[in-house]
Amino acid sequence: MLDSILGSLKVVALATTTDFRSVTSREVALFEGPMGWAEFSPFLEYSFEESIPWLVSAIEAAFAQTPQLMRGEIAVNATLPALDDRTEIERILDAFEGVSVVKIKVGTQICADLARVACVRELLPHAKIRIDVNGLWSVDEAYEFLDQVGEIEYVEQPCSTIEELRELKKRCTVKIAGDEVIRKAKHPFELELTGAIDILMLKVAPLGGISRAMEIARHHQLPVVVSSALESAVGISHGLKLAAALPELNFACGLGTGALLAVDVAKIPIINGAMRVRDVSPDADAIDKYAVSSERLNWWRNRVRMTWNAGAQSIARERGWL
Repeated sequence: MLDSILGSLKVVALATTTDFRSVTSREVALFEGPMGWAEFSPFLEYSFEESIPWLVSAIEAAFAQTPQLMRGEIAVNATLPALDDRTEIERILDAFEGVSVVKIKVGTQICADLARVACVRELLPHAKIRIDVNGLWSVDEAYEFLDQVGEIEYVEQPCSTIEELRELKKRCTVKIAGDEVIRKAKHPFELELTGAIDILMLKVAPLGGISRAMEIARHHQLPVVVSSALESAVGISHGLKLAAALPELNFACGLGTGALLAVDVAKIPIINGAMRVRDVSPDADAIDKYAVSSERLNWWRNRVRMTWNAGAQSIARERGWL
């Protein structure tokens, strides 16, 4: 299997339309298996060990059957980075055609964050608002902000630990979604989330694939939002399949982030606030046009080998893919 992956490996660098959490170019590795194309794209600073679930997810996409799908299209939210310029905010939101939900990145400076939310409300007065903090606040900071921000659908990862989230839940009525608290946990099935979060945020690649993400959802028995990790259209297509396979899906998902890429290897358009679930193959011309240098390709080949040896191989064997 490893030889097959390395033999078909393509690596591209995809520019973003704006600075997204310090990312202005997204390198992604793509490879093809009997079930189609897969993406391996842990962020560049991730260790081999931290990259294991990303490679396992990609192997599953290329070599395993997709679960039965329950729906053919997925409603998505707009994702707004931590921008302060109104013109730039309007430009970003315009890329998410027909959406009725906006997730806004906050957590850096309270006045600027509140102004960003207010700007979105002026531009899209009927949209539901979500805010994403990436665990940056203390309990007191979270409570202060939530007391001022007005009505929101939910706050995503306001504090970093389960204990802090549980304390915040005691002090406010706003729904809390858990992302990093699940995604970065070594043992997500052992987490006690009662009284800490209301919604599970699931991302296919960081959690080790569609089947494992569905197991986590079944275990915790909480409402789910499926989100992306700023992947190419290939990676997004597997996020859409996870959202389509869930037995219940009551929230718009954060899978429209291809709108934040200036270029991509394929297109999954947002139409009337939703995206169609389908298999995606990268465009050969795009692969050539956005290909990285031979030095970067060799870097990614080594990363795949080292991640494979660090634990992805043993997981693939346990799951019967070898």
